[in-house]
Amino acid sequence: MERIRVTEYLDLDLDEEAWRCHVCGHGLGSARANYKEGCLVHARDPREVHPPLIEGEYTFAPDPDWVRIVEFYCPGCGTQIETEYLPPGHPVTHDIELDIDSLRRRLAAGELDVEEGRLVSRGPR
Repeated sequence: MERIRVTEYLDLDLDEEAWRCHVCGHGLGSARANYKEGCLVHARDPREVHPPLIEGEYTFAPDPDWVRIVEFYCPGCGTQIETEYLPPGHPVTHDIELDIDSLRRRLAAGELDVEEGRLVSRGPR
């Protein structure tokens, strides 16, 4: 089976139940876990990404006491897979959780198919 495209840079390898980088195919861990655990992580100062626009107390730049920027990269090719804006101290989000067992059943029943890496609905049979 081919890989299923989940986001722009993230694929699901259903045969291996693994997350994979869409660009290089590098494995990012179990598809039953958070793909971010298999990524390289870079925490950024928000002022580095959004520099002050004006002088003074209110500069329109995010305050690092209120927000942090966390970037997730493929360890195989360096492609940036995701970015999160989080309050300091907040854990990394688990933003994608698929029902793999149900997906397998629906593919086996012909209700879904994979065409060019995309899921296509065939309707109930």
